[in-house]
Amino acid sequence: MARRRPPQQIPVAPMIQALTVLFLCQLVGEIAVRLMGIAFPGPVLGMALLVAILAVRPQAQPAIEGAADGILRNLSLLFVPAAVGVVQQAGLIRANWIAISLALVVSTLLTLVVTVATFRAVVRLQQRARR
Repeated sequence: MARRRPPQQIPVAPMIQALTVLFLCQLVGEIAVRLMGIAFPGPVLGMALLVAILAVRPQAQPAIEGAADGILRNLSLLFVPAAVGVVQQAGLIRANWIAISLALVVSTLLTLVVTVATFRAVVRLQQRARR
């Protein structure tokens, strides 16, 4: 089993700079997607920008990694607003529980079917490439 490195303790100023870079990448991704009018997640484009920045400036990786680890360690806090929203909308959820349940079951089954089809297609492509 691979051992995970302990998170680096970095000074506050580099942490703020790293968080600024992370959030600016996300913001630039969001703005670019909206300006181009494409149906693509802005944060994903921002993440691609971050990868490009780290490719050009690899010395920034330790600070970015430290900030990202800090965010991930506290990720559970980000679920609190969602849980509060569910509690606040309990009446609406209770009134529409059949439709919600049906949507969850159908979307889960559809996801499984698409995953299997994708897996089978990739296996076929790999077998053709080996021949």
